[in-house]
Amino acid sequence: MEWREVVEHPSLKDLPFKIETNEWGEIVMTPATGTHGLYQGRIINWFNRLGEGDKVFPECPIQTSAGTKVADVAWGSAAFFKRHGFRVTSFTESPEIVVEVKSPSNSLERLEGKKRLYFEAGAKEVWFCDEDGDMHFFSLQGKLKRSELFKDFPERIDIDFV
Repeated sequence: MEWREVVEHPSLKDLPFKIETNEWGEIVMTPATGTHGLYQGRIINWFNRLGEGDKVFPECPIQTSAGTKVADVAWGSAAFFKRHGFRVTSFTESPEIVVEVKSPSNSLERLEGKKRLYFEAGAKEVWFCDEDGDMHFFSLQGKLKRSELFKDFPERIDIDFV
């Protein structure tokens, strides 16, 4: 299926799963967890604290060489949005930062594959948030100690409410 068909298909609306496509146009679904959603929200909150919340969004569809992948969180610059707008079904280029939150249904091998695809699509950095909230930052050259684009972004995301 083409991504537009997936998005517009009535039987696929309101599913409790994250939907992506693979390189053969097949639909791939992964279930969401509460923890996964909390990490997504906290990562977005950090972009808001750093004054860049107007350029961050959850569930970002990106066309890759292996189908449409939906990043958990993405940040795009003003220049990115000037080139692409925001009323698109799927971005033909990756925003500068793509964040994937690890979950039980999302193996490290799958995340590494997505990282490669996001870099191929033009990402400048790919970040992983693991199941403990530890952030892992990558550039095309390899692992980073901290984000080079957002040096004040924390190395750990806290979701404790106590």
